[in-house]
Amino acid sequence: MFNPTPRQLTLIKSAIFAAALIPFGRLALFAFTDRLGANPIEFITRNTGDWTLYFLCITLAVTPLRRLTSWNWVVRVRRMLGLFVFFYAALHFTTFLWFDHFFDVAEMLKDVAKRPFITVGFAAFVLLIPLAVTSTNGMVRRLGGKRWQWLHRTIYLIAPLGILHYWWMKAGKHDFSQPILFGLIVALMLGARLYWRVAQQRSRPAMARDQKREVRPTPN
Repeated sequence: MFNPTPRQLTLIKSAIFAAALIPFGRLALFAFTDRLGANPIEFITRNTGDWTLYFLCITLAVTPLRRLTSWNWVVRVRRMLGLFVFFYAALHFTTFLWFDHFFDVAEMLKDVAKRPFITVGFAAFVLLIPLAVTSTNGMVRRLGGKRWQWLHRTIYLIAPLGILHYWWMKAGKHDFSQPILFGLIVALMLGARLYWRVAQQRSRPAMARDQKREVRPTPN
């Protein structure tokens, strides 16, 4: 079983951080070199939205990876991956607020209320904000372990909302291949969690019975 040293873990985190910034760097390079295509706004919107979902799937895959490989150390990079979900979601939302509405919040909110796919996407982004704000060790201590965990389980709602937003966005073009793929990945990740949780709950009564048998006094 691979168990990295603190130095190796730092290098792994640094490599993941640098790799996670590559899509942003590529987007910035394309913007400065006028390579965003005929519709730059659509290119930026699609690119940031896609990478939000990529990092969402990668973040959700951390727990199954840990369970299947016993690599407990991967949990220590999950929070950083989750912050990159928020980072690309924030870029996605900023593109919508800036280029579509020129920071007119009132008009933006009208658009959110009028178009269901934007409503769903906006709801997912708003739900991401408290997760990003409470991602520090200090916030974990302030909230307490259980309350922090319950708050961050909101990701199980955010993920389907993100998929639904993407599905409705692609509906106008009748291109459902990518939304279906993302949906299957998210369903698999969440289904694995549900399976392990149910299996754990079923095993508890059996473990309790076994412990009672062990402590039961033997007849003289």
